[in-house]
Amino acid sequence: MNYTSEMEKGMTKSRHVCYAEYSRKLEKRLDVEKQREREYKMAKMLVAEMDRQLVK
Repeated sequence: MNYTSEMEKGMTKSRHVCYAEYSRKLEKRLDVEKQREREYKMAKMLVAEMDRQLVK
């Protein structure tokens, strides 16, 4: 995959790590993926709560 400058900016801004460091260090990669997983679960919970409120 070609990594663009826009992707680099997004990674740096949202995860506070550059792509080179992300790809080079396993510990950084694991931290980023754990953060993504937490955000995904929080988003799912938020959507489920909104759905519950709309159904009532």
